[in-house]
Parts: sequence; structure tokens; C-alpha cells
Amino acid sequence: MTAEETVREYYEALRRGDPLVPYFSESATVKFGVEESLFGADEIAAALREQTRTTDDWHVESTALDVTEREGFAWFGDEVDLAWTDTETGQRWTFDTRWSATLERENGDWSFVAMHVSAPRRL
Repeated sequence: MTAEETVREYYEALRRGDPLVPYFSESATVKFGVEESLFGADEIAAALREQTRTTDDWHVESTALDVTEREGFAWFGDEVDLAWTDTETGQRWTFDTRWSATLERENGDWSFVAMHVSAPRRL
């Protein structure tokens, strides 16, 4: 799978409600989300598991994906129309988001080592 295919598959995993932890490297350093700052692979994994448990009905529409791949490393930027439902409150959240991330090839597969998702407003 190419780095771009990995990014697109990550978006699909969000839509399906599949586990997201497998997309991140065990040496991941940081993941910034709309409302969170996560440091280290353990903290990222715990937050992703909680996100999968407490959210549903994801809408993820890429509008400007640009991926650059080099030997062993890749990075991307994207603008993504993003929405989900909080399963505990029933609240529907909708954002125009900006994404960037760095990936590395590990054992032939691409994994995120850093990710940043931002929006012009907070939750």
C-alpha cells in the first residue's frame, strides 16, 4: 500500500468505526486533534480507543489531499469535511478541518508517527 492509500484507508476506518490504533507507529510522538493534545504512543492509543468507543456516524470527506512519499518517510496535508456523533450525548459535531501528518514505513507498511488535525473553532 502507498502512503496515500494508507491515508485514505485511515479515513475509511474512521467512517466504519474500525480501530484506529493499528495506523499509528509504536514510536508515534504526537497527535493533535480538534480538542486534544496527545503525546506518546500509549496516550495516542488510549485516546483513539476511547474515541472509537464514544463516537459514531463519521463523515470524512477529503477535499485537498496532497501526499509526498520518499524512501521510508511520507507526509501529507488535506482539508477534510469532518462530522461525527457523540454516542454518550447524542451531540452531532461538524467541522471544516485541516490535516497534516508524517508517516514512516515500518516492516513494509506505512504508519503515522505524528498527526495534526485543526479546525477554526473548538468543541
